[in-house]
Amino acid sequence: MASTTVVIPNYKGINYIDNCLASIYKGTVIPQIIMVDNHSEDGSLPLVKEKYPEVKIIEFTENKGFCKAVNAGIKAAETQYVLLLNNDTEVDAHMISSLEKALDKDRTAFAAAAKMIDLHNPDRLDGAGDFYCALGWAFARGKDKPTEAYDKPGRIFSACAGAALYRRAIFDNIGYFDENHFAYLEDMDIGYRANIHGYHNIYAPDAKVYHAGSAATGSRHNTFKVTLSARNSVYLIYKNMPALQFILNLPLLLIGYGIKCLFFTLKGMGGAYLSGFFQGIRLSFSEEGKKNKVSFTVRNLPNYRWIQIQLWMNIFRKLF
Repeated sequence: MASTTVVIPNYKGINYIDNCLASIYKGTVIPQIIMVDNHSEDGSLPLVKEKYPEVKIIEFTENKGFCKAVNAGIKAAETQYVLLLNNDTEVDAHMISSLEKALDKDRTAFAAAAKMIDLHNPDRLDGAGDFYCALGWAFARGKDKPTEAYDKPGRIFSACAGAALYRRAIFDNIGYFDENHFAYLEDMDIGYRANIHGYHNIYAPDAKVYHAGSAATGSRHNTFKVTLSARNSVYLIYKNMPALQFILNLPLLLIGYGIKCLFFTLKGMGGAYLSGFFQGIRLSFSEEGKKNKVSFTVRNLPNYRWIQIQLWMNIFRKLF
C-alpha cells in the first residue's frame, strides 16, 4: 500500500497539469493522487478526467483558494504522508521516495521540503526551503542561486507547500492550513505553528522538483498577490508571536514593513501593499482572527527561544 497521497490544488492548470501528472507516474513510487479543482474553466479538469481516470477528483463550484483546496485533499487522504504539489511542477523520478526517506529518518519532522528548481531555467534554484526573519519577511532560501547550491540536508524554518511532504497525523495536533489566508504565506504559518509545538521542518536536497512559478497569477509581482501577501504577513505575526516576542521584534518589524512599502511604491503598487497591510490588521482583530491565534504555553518556551534565534539569524541569511 502506498505511504503517500499526492494532493494537487488545481486552478487554471491547463498548460501544466498534464506534464505534472505524467512526471509523477514516471517515478519510482506510484502514489495515490487527489486533485482538488478550484472551479477551473480552462479545460484542465476534463483533461484530467479523460486522461487520468485513476486520479481522485474533488470539485469546487467556485475558487475557494489554496488553503481550502489542500485541506480538503489532506482530509480525504488515508496514507501516512501527504505530498502537496503545485500543478505547475514536474517531479524527479526519485522525488517522492527521497522525501519519504527524510521523514522516515526524522520522527520529529512535520514536513520535508524538496529542492525546487526553476522549470524554465534549470541551472537556477527556485528555493531550498523557506525562512522567516525578524523584519517580517518570508523568503525562499537560495532563490536564483545555482542549482548545485544547498546540497546539504538540514532543518529549515518552513517548507514551501508547492512541493513538500507532510506527516498527516500531526495536522490533528497543530491544525490544518488556515483558510483565512486563502493563498500566500499559509505554508509559513503552518510551519511556524509546527515549530511552536516542537516539530521540525527539514530540507531534503535529493528530492528534486521543477517549478514554473506564478502559473495562476501570471507574474511574480501583481496587485492581487501583493495585497494578499501583505495582509497575510500581518496576520502571520499576530497569530504566532506572543505579546512579549512581538514587542521584542517590533523595531525590526517596523523597519521591514517600511522597506517593503517603499519597494512596492517604487513598483507602482504601494496602494495595494498598504491596502493589504490594513486588511491584515482588521483580520487579526476580527473574531475569526482571534479564534485562530496560537495560545502561548510555558512548555513551548524552548521552542520560542529557537524561533527567536532563527528570526535574528535569518536577517543575515536574507541580506548576505
